[in-house]
Amino acid sequence: MTEAERGRLLRRGRTAARVVLVWLTVALSLHGLDLWLDGFSMPQWWQPIVCALLLGVLTSVVWPLVLRIALPLALFTLGIGSFLVLGAGAFAALAAVPGVEVDGLRTAVLVVVGISAVNVVVSSVLAIDEDEIFFRRAARSSKRRRPELAGDVPPGVIFLQVDGLGYDVVRRAVRDGDMPTLARWLARDTHNLTQWQTDWSSQTGASVSGILHGSNYDILGFRWYEKDRDHVMACAHPKDAAEIERRHSDGRGLLAVDGASHGNLFTGDAPHYSLTMSAVSVLLPKGLRRRRMDRIGAGYYAYFANPVNAVHTLLSALVDVGRELSAAARQRRARVHPRVKRGGIYPLARPGTTVIARDVTVSAVLEDMLSGRSVVYADFLGYDEVAHHSGIERFDSLAVLRAIDQQIGRLHRASRLAPRRYHLVVLSDHGQTQGWAFADRFGESIEECVGRLCGSEAESPPSGGLIAQRLRDRSRRAGRIEHKPSLDRTGPSEVKRVAPGVVVTVSGHVAMVSFTDHEGRVELETIEREYPELLPALVDHAGVGFMLVRSKEFGPVVLGRDGLHRLATGFVVGDDPIAHLNPHAADLIKRVDTFPHCADIMINSRYDPETDEASPFEPHVGSHGGFGGPQERGFLIYPREFESPGELVGAESLHKLFRLWLTKLGHEEPA
Repeated sequence: MTEAERGRLLRRGRTAARVVLVWLTVALSLHGLDLWLDGFSMPQWWQPIVCALLLGVLTSVVWPLVLRIALPLALFTLGIGSFLVLGAGAFAALAAVPGVEVDGLRTAVLVVVGISAVNVVVSSVLAIDEDEIFFRRAARSSKRRRPELAGDVPPGVIFLQVDGLGYDVVRRAVRDGDMPTLARWLARDTHNLTQWQTDWSSQTGASVSGILHGSNYDILGFRWYEKDRDHVMACAHPKDAAEIERRHSDGRGLLAVDGASHGNLFTGDAPHYSLTMSAVSVLLPKGLRRRRMDRIGAGYYAYFANPVNAVHTLLSALVDVGRELSAAARQRRARVHPRVKRGGIYPLARPGTTVIARDVTVSAVLEDMLSGRSVVYADFLGYDEVAHHSGIERFDSLAVLRAIDQQIGRLHRASRLAPRRYHLVVLSDHGQTQGWAFADRFGESIEECVGRLCGSEAESPPSGGLIAQRLRDRSRRAGRIEHKPSLDRTGPSEVKRVAPGVVVTVSGHVAMVSFTDHEGRVELETIEREYPELLPALVDHAGVGFMLVRSKEFGPVVLGRDGLHRLATGFVVGDDPIAHLNPHAADLIKRVDTFPHCADIMINSRYDPETDEASPFEPHVGSHGGFGGPQERGFLIYPREFESPGELVGAESLHKLFRLWLTKLGHEEPA
């Protein structure tokens, strides 16, 4: 007997042993439920054994057939509906056994939930690890679903985005063993690691729109104010996300040809998607309606329709709640700084990204691979969320990274079961820079600061930096014009007016000030006349790194405490306020100045290169959205056989690179 044959016999023997042991364990569990559960009775010793066999047949043979009808119910109830339907089937099966008493559907559902929980625990104990459970399920799905692809199909590409993971952090995580899957790829020379420079708006909305649709023009932040509409655009709002995609989609997105989008803000024109923000709204613009859509959304429905999956995810979510409470308590006891409040509903909301969205996304990507789809783009959100509240390299953030790395390894292994070859590419949309939140550090938020400085009682400090002094001198020479606001518009609740005619919107390390009593862009000279203390005080503030304003005389100007930079000519007075940033900062800031909805004052937080920290304008520990430190350095891990990307500046450059890769692999261009 050959080694391969012995291996196959050994695997079959292990599988048979597992089946028998699970069967007996379920029988014992039924006996336990008989003792514990009112309305459920099995008086004879043989009844639990027979019922365990019937329930096993019900869940493994009958249930997949019923699933075709029950799937929509499972979707809209996040898996609860599957227990109701399966409970009805269990009620009928148990009632068919002589002497077994089940007093109703409620009792039958409790029996099903209990048995599903036992299956999860026993399967985890019997398997070598969770990877083996995942791979066995993938293998079974492959046998059922594997299609026959016609002709010589090019390799598919799976893009896996780790939201918010910067280049600096991923290098250390690979080195220190926190991401062993990626470490193995790099050590074996199958993949290369490089970095890419984000746009000034180093956040998911701008990055993913640029990557998937090839354009992020006029996306100023994760949220920004549009003066002409008196509306705050928010990338995380379904209708706003749909509107952003409408503005940037030409129907030829990265995923337009038999692609899939999972856990993203935008679809990339994919015909298949799940957990994608721009597709959540039922009022999608006509331009976003798909000729081909998954009837049920890849992975999402099927995942929660499976009772075992639903129980596994629920238990994992509860464990994650415990981890969050423990991590927050450890930080408080150790008096870790910086830190933010992590109470309220956050411990319950955190598993939505770290567990539920992750599990559903992995299931959906697996289904895409087994279906032979050409290109998939999926986002793992958990690290970004936890790093916001804990810190970019705190122990609980790294634990989330290890879990994501494990899922990447599982998908890489499962890709061998797919009907076509797949390449895996791992990347991030931006990084994060850590620091003490602006409001906590200075005792007032940036909104409160701007509101105070725009008030009539704003006072000039006795001294200030070079640029603050020059601005005050200019204001005195020009003479102050008292600002008389018009009747202020009553806009939607998300429009935050900090003073009459003044709106401030924040997005991580960027704050945007707009003066609503003026149409279009308000120039530096007008701001100086109407609010003479605003610019000098802001430019002198210890939490402000630099500001972008537009001058009638000089065009776009970047102001810093000890110098200014005229972007139109490159002329610098004093110390260049953006000299310590990346070499492309001037061009990227100049590009934002051309955006139609660019705010009247764009404020970037102060970054300290010595401590590698900056104070975000939102209550976060790790944050992003602007320039300064690791937040502006994303990473890209790609197969060595792919064409080298060279220098990557801006998210749109990634779109061009990915399109080039797909073309060279033989993928057809979208029509």
